[in-house]
Amino acid sequence: MEAIIDPATIESYHAHVYYTDAASRAAAAFLREALERKFEAQMGHWQDKPIGPHPLPMYQVSFAAREFARIVPWLMLNRGGLTILVHPNTSDGYRDHAEHALWLGVKLELRLDILRHLLGQ
Repeated sequence: MEAIIDPATIESYHAHVYYTDAASRAAAAFLREALERKFEAQMGHWQDKPIGPHPLPMYQVSFAAREFARIVPWLMLNRGGLTILVHPNTSDGYRDHAEHALWLGVKLELRLDILRHLLGQ
């Protein structure tokens, strides 16, 4: 059995909002605008092609650990059918994506081999 990990090691969180076509991109834009108005979060660039371990186009939302209890339940109720990956940011980026992730909607297969290569693991 592995050692217990202290949640205090979570520095922040990322939410990755995925889209596949013009209609889901429009839904993602609507969600993004609402997030920007309602929460303390930093919006990443639109990635209209898969990037890194992410198998679909997406944008990233970065937020402080203190915002988790406000943002994640809101996303659960307002994701509009979009798939969203939420993961903590600790000192282990691979495990954050591969093992510590929370999926809202359909769980996607991340390209973890790319993440391993990027992180030198």
